[in-house]
Amino acid sequence: MNITFLGTGTSQGIPMIACDCDVCNSADPRDKRLRTALMVEASGVRIIIDVGPDFRAQMLRHRVKSISGVLLTHEHNDHIAGIDDLRSFNFAMHNQVHIWAESRVIDTLKNQYPYVFADIKYPGTPDLSLHRLDEAPFKIGNLEITPIRLMHYKLPVLGFRIGNMAYLTDVSRIPDEEFEKLQNLELLIIDALRLKPHISHFNLEQALDIIRIIKPKKALLTHISHFLGKHAEVQKLLPPNVQPAYDGLTIQLPL
Repeated sequence: MNITFLGTGTSQGIPMIACDCDVCNSADPRDKRLRTALMVEASGVRIIIDVGPDFRAQMLRHRVKSISGVLLTHEHNDHIAGIDDLRSFNFAMHNQVHIWAESRVIDTLKNQYPYVFADIKYPGTPDLSLHRLDEAPFKIGNLEITPIRLMHYKLPVLGFRIGNMAYLTDVSRIPDEEFEKLQNLELLIIDALRLKPHISHFNLEQALDIIRIIKPKKALLTHISHFLGKHAEVQKLLPPNVQPAYDGLTIQLPL
């Protein structure tokens, strides 16, 4: 299983518009963060998790020619604003693009992109096949995926376990009953927005607490804002098995 971090930044990315802080001005390429998204490749399947406003740039950067489907964690704009650019894969693959999401998220897509789902469609609009998720495991091809219920402040969102990797972005609380799904992980990818507490995201201390509870072999931090600090400086604060992820990082795992 190959895991590629397409983006590791928060909703405004890094550098942030009109900001002159040290992080936004950093020369370290690991401090340049597009909006958070992940690509998972295994068993002949290529899945994109979340398609935010940087989706087009992410696909071009990694020269992606085809995808098996898209998983959406929730409906916030930094996770769905690239929906229209999925039409490029309609043209390239001569097929629909499949999207898996909760019913609430699908309803939001239909409201925000009515032209995509109109009975009479404008030529060239995305051709999408929508699949409604609950919390039951499901398959894309031969790849089994287990949804994980998370809370993003008061909004229920989803994380996903794929093989021995779990991806938990935009989370401020994990319900107790979901920890059973997070046992025996090779890799945990987890939200760590900043140093100070935040109402709808784990801060660094909270993320590290969760990592200590789950005990993955390795953990990578994502959905990072400029308030967390420079990549090299954050790394010094972390235990040996924890690192901040960065855009373009690729991890290989046994499935």
